Amino acid sequence: MALTREQMAQRVAGELKDGFYVNLGIGIPTLVANYVPVGMEVMLQSENGLLGMGPFPTEDEIDPDMINAGKQTVTARIGASIMDSAEAFAMIRGGHIDLTVLGAFQVDVLGNIASWMVPGKLIKGMGGAMDLVAGAENIIVTMTHASKDGESKLLQRCTLPLTGAGCIKRILTDLAYLEIDQGAFVLKERAPGVSVGEIVEKTAGELVVPDHVPEMRFA
Repeated sequence: MALTREQMAQRVAGELKDGFYVNLGIGIPTLVANYVPVGMEVMLQSENGLLGMGPFPTEDEIDPDMINAGKQTVTARIGASIMDSAEAFAMIRGGHIDLTVLGAFQVDVLGNIASWMVPGKLIKGMGGAMDLVAGAENIIVTMTHASKDGESKLLQRCTLPLTGAGCIKRILTDLAYLEIDQGAFVLKERAPGVSVGEIVEKTAGELVVPDHVPEMRFA
């Protein structure tokens, strides 16, 4: 079975390390805040000016003025800092983010990402994505492996306008975890119950499949 949005966030949270400054993009990435391992010190950053996001609030914790970049209400953890967006972007552009988690419409075998525009459709826009892919060395893309009409989002070349070029190395989809190496996607893990054959069928770009591809494990 394909991973749920929550399972995808949980798997990405497994890549967090103590002391990381992490920026979470809009969509599935925001859910990672709910799965930071207990006892781990991670500071979640939002480009609208919050460093130190906590989990999403319960009903009695909601503060309409405390929001992330996607305008969702969030909480602030102990030690959080609130700044203006110019300072938040200076932190991103200055290379001070250890990990960025972004959504995307397409990724290709060259590490290009398209995440901000679909011609003819109303999309929220670029946001901080272009700055994030330019300023972060460590990026994980989270997205569904294929569109609702079954078209692969992992391509030989992106067909949509690019957000960044040659910047993506790791991708987590609802079917698999992959890395980009030497102009190809390399299959590293598969979702529980998902066959290698299904992943091959839904990957349009060149795909390297090792002899053994383990299933992801969830507690």
